[in-house]
Amino acid sequence: MAAIDALGADGEYRTRNREVIATTAGTPVAELSLVPALYVARTINAQRKAVPLPVARRESALAKAAQIFRTGVIGGMDFAGYVALTSRISGVPIAVTRAAAHGVADAVAHAVDAVRPAQPVGAAGDWREERTRTGAAVWTRRGEVFAVHAAGNGAGVHGTWPQALALGYRVAVRPSRREPLTAHRLVNALRQAGFRNEDVTFLPTDHRGADEIIRAADLALVYGGQDVVDKYAGDSTVLVNGPGRAKILITASHDWRDHLDMVVESIGSLGGMACVNTTAVLYEGDPAPLAAAVAERLSAIEPMPTDDERAVLPTQPVAEARAIADYLAVKAAGATALRGADQVVAVLGDGCAALRPAVHLLTEPDVDKLNVELPFPCVWISPWSRGDGLEPLRKSLVITVITNDDSLIDGLLGEPTVRNVYRGNHPTHYSAPSIPHDGFLADFLMCNKGFVRD
Repeated sequence: MAAIDALGADGEYRTRNREVIATTAGTPVAELSLVPALYVARTINAQRKAVPLPVARRESALAKAAQIFRTGVIGGMDFAGYVALTSRISGVPIAVTRAAAHGVADAVAHAVDAVRPAQPVGAAGDWREERTRTGAAVWTRRGEVFAVHAAGNGAGVHGTWPQALALGYRVAVRPSRREPLTAHRLVNALRQAGFRNEDVTFLPTDHRGADEIIRAADLALVYGGQDVVDKYAGDSTVLVNGPGRAKILITASHDWRDHLDMVVESIGSLGGMACVNTTAVLYEGDPAPLAAAVAERLSAIEPMPTDDERAVLPTQPVAEARAIADYLAVKAAGATALRGADQVVAVLGDGCAALRPAVHLLTEPDVDKLNVELPFPCVWISPWSRGDGLEPLRKSLVITVITNDDSLIDGLLGEPTVRNVYRGNHPTHYSAPSIPHDGFLADFLMCNKGFVRD
């Protein structure tokens, strides 16, 4: 089996405490070294003592790391081998995994460019700039060590945190024990490209070690569900990327038939596993025909193994797939199932099951149901009226709005719990370098300090 060792300040570290990583079919394929909390503390202490690399060296190393990540042989795996194994472990279709991995490489290559839109135009990036002689703001780090508790629902989550390296942070990554390969490959690539061991570390660990990473670092990025959001709600040093609960709203001024392709793509692309996949569609009118059309489109998706290039749906071990379906059945009580929990699990015959799409029709915008987000294409379709207001739309990472009503756009942009608003025929997973995901990461990592010099 592949050995996935920790990468500390002193280099590779293979522990006695190792966890077997298996595919969704239950086949053991790798052993992951788990480091203890004491090792975590010592590693982050060493990272804190290191001074940042010069800006030019960081920029050069990031560009080189992107190329190594995409073309190098790391841990005995070339890029194709890494993609294939990552797909089998995570259950994300191989074509989706490959595209996400290429996306990570692109994001690393452009990490320096990605932080620039967040820098205030009136702030200097370096105190040595001439304008600081008469007084200016200096855009500077809030700390020195940034910790990342990575998610395991797709390689793409690793495209963001390298921005912290671009800003001079030293970064400690705790990978998901569900899918540690992307983080391991990326940290190795960064080191091969010129970053020092102290600049970026790979620290697989248990829950105690995970708590130590957050305690020892200055700032942390954590992925998780509502329980994680609630746990860190009062901690200004922790940024939580929680549930996406992305939504689409189509008002009566538009015919939903003109946007059906976009709606279906928003629900089913990326395996339906991403936080930017649509969880709910609201329509100002009778939503039943829309729901029937969506269900018809999604029902045509054929369950396939993750290594099939045509695969669209994610896979899970059979027992876990059935547990997800059982949970959906409970949450869907009272809704009309056009594609219900009893149709979700498609056993593939090798110990795993594909998760087929679920579509439920609501009679009113039930907020609790609209915000049920599951790791496969699962959507709630509901009527919406002006009387319902913004309440059913709150707590959304992305809302795509098809409307002629400018005041509705104003209201959504002014709503604190809505992070991104797309007006027009744009899927909820749409991204561009200048569009923040959940705010710019640099908004969290940086601050402005007043400065003047002789």
